Amino acid sequence: MTASSAPSIERRPLGIKCGINLTAVGTGLWAVPGSEWASLDAGVNFFDTADVYGGGRSEEILGKAMKGRRDRFIVATKVGWVGFDGEKGRSQYDTVDKVIAGVELGLKRLDTDYVDAIQCHVNFVEPNTPVMIEGFRKLKEMGKVRAWGVSTSDLDLIKAFNADGDCDLLQIDYSILNRTPEAEILPYCKQRGIGVIVRGPIAMGLLADKFSAASTFPDNDFRRNWINDPEQNAQFLKDLAAVEKLRAVVPAGQTMAQFALRFAMTHPAITTIIPGARNEKQALANTAVARFGNLTEQELASVNAIVPPAGGRKIWPA
Repeated sequence: MTASSAPSIERRPLGIKCGINLTAVGTGLWAVPGSEWASLDAGVNFFDTADVYGGGRSEEILGKAMKGRRDRFIVATKVGWVGFDGEKGRSQYDTVDKVIAGVELGLKRLDTDYVDAIQCHVNFVEPNTPVMIEGFRKLKEMGKVRAWGVSTSDLDLIKAFNADGDCDLLQIDYSILNRTPEAEILPYCKQRGIGVIVRGPIAMGLLADKFSAASTFPDNDFRRNWINDPEQNAQFLKDLAAVEKLRAVVPAGQTMAQFALRFAMTHPAITTIIPGARNEKQALANTAVARFGNLTEQELASVNAIVPPAGGRKIWPA
């Protein structure tokens, strides 16, 4: 399939500041890709990766896939997770030069001279926020990034990155089972023109309806804590009960995973969703969601009855 014959997928602006338009469905490359770029051939233009995915291998594979057709890809990557010195709250990115150098290493792995979006990858240790922001701004001035932002669920950190109003984007975990961002974060981004990229739209597989109370996980799978940790197990069982109820509202001809993806792309603050795909079948199933479109008001009401909106009030669609 050529670029000109690829199906048309709705494109949405990544906020109001950077002039980048993304397909409403993108692809997350947290798992080293094995889909043979079926998403690209199906019309997707956005691919999200990070320096820590596969120890840099994800960026390298994406770079090889882009060779000779860079113009068909809108690429986002991340820095900030690795390089901590072991002391909580301290990061190796303590100078602007180090931020720039970290991004340039990613550019080498991607075999490109720019990325469309760079994100601060926040996990357990908060980076030196002012230094990271200044580094991102300089990279944008240098033409090495087109947009910048942060990957976090912390509203205070989002506000810190947008203190001067020039943060382009946020990446956040959001799904039917995690509607917390609806209360404050998504309205904040919508009001300030910050584009939103959704990760985790099927809740680590829960919304693919493939788990039960009898499920087990390998020792090296973090989801093992869903079984072993009492607090997480209680939430796991609660989520399973919600999934069981959701089966009745999934339209004929769609999987629950597809219904969950449609939910995540429906909120008016959302630019794109980035489900992963381990094979061509999954990639094409994800992409098909764009044809189904946003949830109808009736479908949304059915979801609200099972998993109430954040804050217990209907705040969207706008």
